[in-house]
Amino acid sequence: MLVATQLQRVFSFKDKGQDIELADPSGAFSPEAVLNFYAQTYPILTTATIQGPEINNDQVQYKFITQLGTKG
Repeated sequence: MLVATQLQRVFSFKDKGQDIELADPSGAFSPEAVLNFYAQTYPILTTATIQGPEINNDQVQYKFITQLGTKG
């Protein structure tokens, strides 16, 4: 018999060389809405792009890739 389960979504990004994992605020949010939700807390995410989804260890993983640049 097959059993269907909904996989947990996990969002992460790197800040200063450290991996930060973020909880899914709502299953009804699109990945873009989750990015906008967390951009209020982490301003570095305002220019981030979304990579994924990738399924790994029974989780749907999204990575927020920050766009850091240099001035001048």
